[in-house]
Amino acid sequence: MLEHTELFFKSIFIDNMVFATFLGMCSYLAVSKKVTTAVGLGAAVIFVLSVTVPLNWLLDQYLLKDGALAWLGPEYADYNLSFLSFILFIATIATMVQLVEIVVEKFSPALYNSLGIFLPLIAVNCAILGGSLFMQAREISSLGLAFNYGLSSGIGWFLAILAIAAIREKIRYSNVPPPLRGLGITFIITGLMAIGFMSFGGMLTGGDEVPVAEENTTAQQEKEEENKKLDEETAQNTVSYNAIEKE
Repeated sequence: MLEHTELFFKSIFIDNMVFATFLGMCSYLAVSKKVTTAVGLGAAVIFVLSVTVPLNWLLDQYLLKDGALAWLGPEYADYNLSFLSFILFIATIATMVQLVEIVVEKFSPALYNSLGIFLPLIAVNCAILGGSLFMQAREISSLGLAFNYGLSSGIGWFLAILAIAAIREKIRYSNVPPPLRGLGITFIITGLMAIGFMSFGGMLTGGDEVPVAEENTTAQQEKEEENKKLDEETAQNTVSYNAIEKE
């Protein structure tokens, strides 16, 4: 349970797709002018990541990685199909994006028209493919953790585009200097938000500092004891040397 909780919060705040790895920036900048549009695209990204990351985890575990075909028999245990990862991962993502596009067009034509070309372009959104590739690189150990990672990464991307959309709607009424209007002030705000999100790193690393401090304290005590012993031996040798000289 602790592993799931740590992965969930780390994927949202510390390893945020937008603020930590700068993935999915095209859609993040282009569709963040209105909050309603940003919410629709963010929900689509959450759904696609939540489905594609576990599906690609199954592909990686039982088809692609070295020795994954051992379940077919001992003669297939030496096969390594990892060179097909990009093709199969993108095929899975494109299938899910087509499904989302059909559903959005059917039930919300207004959102479908407002998202425009950026809805089908989720298939080539590097944040979506990055989620599956990071899952593979980090060797996530179970299907439940893969689903958790996909869901939390999608929520992190959703929070990022929702926050910048809300700020961009309000900033229209602010007196921004002309050279910074548009993408200039958007990049500055994105950088400040990235600093804020990364500050959550202390929530997950603070517990590791206590044992290190204890180890340092123990090492210092051992060094002090060794120095005391050396001083005592030196004093005894000096006394013995003086006694020999007097004789």
